[in-house]
Amino acid sequence: MAARCRAAKRAARYMISGVRPPQTAAIAPEEARLTEEQWALVRPILPPQRGGIGRPPNDHRAVLSGILWVARTGSSWREMPEEFGKWETAYRRHELWLGQGLWWRILQVLGEEDLPGPATKEL
Repeated sequence: MAARCRAAKRAARYMISGVRPPQTAAIAPEEARLTEEQWALVRPILPPQRGGIGRPPNDHRAVLSGILWVARTGSSWREMPEEFGKWETAYRRHELWLGQGLWWRILQVLGEEDLPGPATKEL
């Protein structure tokens, strides 16, 4: 119900301003997953996966695939498919990697430097 209300409010806002809403590219979650070759390139630059004590860690590969899905589609974080994990986890990890400069290295390794990336707060 709340999602429908937000969508209606957003549509009304665009109707008043005369500006068309941004179009997002439809990418299936299967197309956003990292291939074995891409994962082999990215894995060495990622920090070690935590584990052992406490909550089970969120897999870097699944979370990174979710971040890339958001970046490639231009969708909001909340629209990220659940098979990549929670959108909050992906958002937090993206912000962490962005602050560390790791996100840009990941994009360089994948050859997607021109990818605008998910919407983030202004630093």
